[in-house]
Amino acid sequence: MTRSIDAPRNARSQRTRDALLGATRDILEGDGFEALTMAAVAERAGVSRRAVYLHFTSRVEMVNALFDYIARHEGLADSLARIWRAPDAEAGLREWVAHLVRYHPRVMAVDRAIERVRRVDPDAQRHRNAVTESQLASCQRLARWLETEGRLAPEWTVDGAADLLFGLICTELFERLLETRSWTPDQLEKNLWVVCRSVLVSG
Repeated sequence: MTRSIDAPRNARSQRTRDALLGATRDILEGDGFEALTMAAVAERAGVSRRAVYLHFTSRVEMVNALFDYIARHEGLADSLARIWRAPDAEAGLREWVAHLVRYHPRVMAVDRAIERVRRVDPDAQRHRNAVTESQLASCQRLARWLETEGRLAPEWTVDGAADLLFGLICTELFERLLETRSWTPDQLEKNLWVVCRSVLVSG
């Protein structure tokens, strides 16, 4: 089998790789994970199947690359950086809530597609595992920050607080409030902050 391109060597190669990952995302959002094949990606991106295999040797490899692609195109690093630039842990928690409302709605369609099939599709489960690992790491870092500054409410351990924060990163929660109940993003951010501050922050 043709060896995939580990790191695009020029701008044209990077554009092709991005087009393939963009097509992968479009298929997931529009047609579901079940429709995701190498041939479908090639057709959506307007390239040959050979071009797909030059960049990704399998669907597994392509799906594995999707997390970084979405994070890069939706500004995940910059959004998270606002948290860690905060002057103290409570302000960091406030920025985390803002990040959640700012970022998560942008990726809900992909999350829905992955969630629907992850229990029966190993590729989808691998993608979910990568997302979960990244989310948990941020939640644990934030909970430890609160504890280090003595701001974590005494009822909570770091692990428990991190798990609560992780539980709030939930597509169904956002769907119910933003879509079913027609909350605005500002309302959601304000009310999530009230919950987090009241429950997790001491003093």
